[in-house]
Amino acid sequence: MRAVVLQPGYLPWLGFFDQLAKCDVFVLYDDVQFDKHGWRNRNRIKTRDGPMWLTVPVRTKGLGKPRNDEVEIDPTQHWVGKHLQAIRTWYGKAPHFATVFPAIEDVLSRPWTRLLDLDRAAMEAVARLLGLERRVMLASELGVGGGQTDRLVAICRHVGADRYLTGDAAKSYLDEGKFREAGVTVEWHGYRHPRYRQLHGDFVPYLSVVDLLMNHGGESLDVLTGKLVAVEGEVVHEAAPEDGAS
Repeated sequence: MRAVVLQPGYLPWLGFFDQLAKCDVFVLYDDVQFDKHGWRNRNRIKTRDGPMWLTVPVRTKGLGKPRNDEVEIDPTQHWVGKHLQAIRTWYGKAPHFATVFPAIEDVLSRPWTRLLDLDRAAMEAVARLLGLERRVMLASELGVGGGQTDRLVAICRHVGADRYLTGDAAKSYLDEGKFREAGVTVEWHGYRHPRYRQLHGDFVPYLSVVDLLMNHGGESLDVLTGKLVAVEGEVVHEAAPEDGAS
């Protein structure tokens, strides 16, 4: 059994969902420190003028170093309408807009308090559009403690995984020896971002998966996992955003 442990993200990029597709159990690392400059509350879509950020405003002032599951969305900011209007404007003529947009609109339009809940619901909505069904768990509900590598090993053992799939950036801190001692094999993701058909000019990689879905619909899972070559050529993994287990 293969496990993946990733922090939540807002409408994540393709690599996030490739890991979801490749695992048996997916653990959202919801109880580690929130990265205010990361991907937990923002992502990018493509416009005529290049990538555009969609950022969910959050309240962190006075909270010190909050965990992902403690961060609340700022209710004074009217971000939902802005995000939906941006998606409608730049993907309204996309081949699969009529299928994808209602699912995104349904999630974003609900009354959210915690960022984590929004991120998880959006992730699950995208997974349904991709045709993915996986066991998703929250790290905070497992009752597993420990330091960086020790906790990841403990999570794998807790869920019964003998393989752990992780991003290449973890090579800088992960102690593979501890995994081997626990009978867990570390597998490096090494994701190579595919090219695919896009609107608005030259190809731009590392956008929200929304961009792929709008342009490829039901083919999207095969495109992002490399089973289908939509457009010849590859984008190297080096510049990819890191979702991170820690």
